[in-house]
Amino acid sequence: MAAKDFIVAIELGSSKVTGIAGKKNMDGSMSILAVVTEDSSTFIRRGIVYNIDKTSQCISNIVQKLKNILKTNIAYVYVGVGGQSIRCLKNVIVKNLPADTIVSQEMVDELMDGNRNMTYQDQEILGAATQEYKVDNQYQLDPVGIQCERLEGNFLNILWRKQFYRSLNKCFDMAGVAVAEMRLAPLALADSVLTEVEKRSGCLLVDLGADTTTVSVYYKNILRHLVVIPLGGNNITKDIASLQMDESVAENMKRKYGSAYTENNEIDNQLMLPIDSERSIESRKFIDIVEGRVLEIVENVWYQVPAEYANDRLLGGIILTGGGSNLKNIETAFRNHTHVEKIRTAKFVTQTITAKDPIITDRDGSMNTVLGILAKGSMNCAGPEVDPNAGLFDEQQPVTTGEIHREPRNIRDIDSGVVLTEAEKEAHERLRNDAAAKVAESGVTEGAEEEETKEEDKISGVRKSLKRFFVNLLKEDE
Repeated sequence: MAAKDFIVAIELGSSKVTGIAGKKNMDGSMSILAVVTEDSSTFIRRGIVYNIDKTSQCISNIVQKLKNILKTNIAYVYVGVGGQSIRCLKNVIVKNLPADTIVSQEMVDELMDGNRNMTYQDQEILGAATQEYKVDNQYQLDPVGIQCERLEGNFLNILWRKQFYRSLNKCFDMAGVAVAEMRLAPLALADSVLTEVEKRSGCLLVDLGADTTTVSVYYKNILRHLVVIPLGGNNITKDIASLQMDESVAENMKRKYGSAYTENNEIDNQLMLPIDSERSIESRKFIDIVEGRVLEIVENVWYQVPAEYANDRLLGGIILTGGGSNLKNIETAFRNHTHVEKIRTAKFVTQTITAKDPIITDRDGSMNTVLGILAKGSMNCAGPEVDPNAGLFDEQQPVTTGEIHREPRNIRDIDSGVVLTEAEKEAHERLRNDAAAKVAESGVTEGAEEEETKEEDKISGVRKSLKRFFVNLLKEDE
């Protein structure tokens, strides 16, 4: 039986591209209807699209496989945005006000608009997280209704290289797959694995991926820092592979024998670990290789945490997730270096999920991001039911992203985790240009009317002067 109501999410990871279809139930839970994956190691590196043709073909394959399972065409998809070069930058917008002014929502919106209109060389603003507002000399989360003379907005802009942003959009355009909404993957993940208490009291979320590790800092329910570092589980695998073995063998050895931390008294110097039927490696040498790379990752993660939060504002602790969090004793490795005692591993999302596929039910943390993106979806992605008797040329014409976002949403109504597609940005640009043209036209008209009024005033003045002249002349004759 064909599915008629579902949401589709796609995550483009460094090791695999994942497509998932699920249905939201009345009780708030989600039922997973289909999951498909394809290897992406040859065209996506560190979360970045490097081969547009292969990536677009992979997206087409993912959508086609989901369509075959669901027996329904897919009209739109939700997409996660993440990967190397994502970083954050603080920005301050100031508005000086007349004395005794009471802050209104319109004033706050003007500050937000001013921040969104910021431009950075070669960088695209993916989203902006409001930190707080400074009302005169006091910080407030909501300044509306407060009297002040100076209003300051503090924002955290999340940036990505324009080249990467455009490449991602182009892949979906070439694949003929319409994007309902792009989401910042780290924010969608955080909303699905962190508790409200952790976000409020301050926590560090570490997503250990294949090629990258994403570091997010939360405090008082606000994202305070976000960065993606180019180190992940594959770096450990490659270090092991340097012992003259294939990477697939090295990956298996990492999964079987790898440990992020081992006590010295537990190391057997005589133990040999088999590589294959003819070769083996000393256990201590293997441990040193794995621990050395893990320590590098942990040090880089901790280095990214701003000092004002690393000292005493992580009462919620450190939360580890992602495929790399499955490495044995990974929590111990983080605890030894950071001296943060409260550490947990998020193996699964907080939402209630029902599924039959082992890739979901294994709950190993590798599906948390795509499930988080799926949970953010609200639009029914189902198209018409697939006609089994349809010919090759009878396929449904795909809806384009541009058609969905021809009338763009009000940016003020979109939360900070949403990334505007290129189609939406172009639509907003058209609206701005139209508004600017109307203002310019209005200015020209007003200018012409003003000139005409001045000319009329001049003529009227001349008439009055002539009248006074003749009146005076007649009086002199009398």
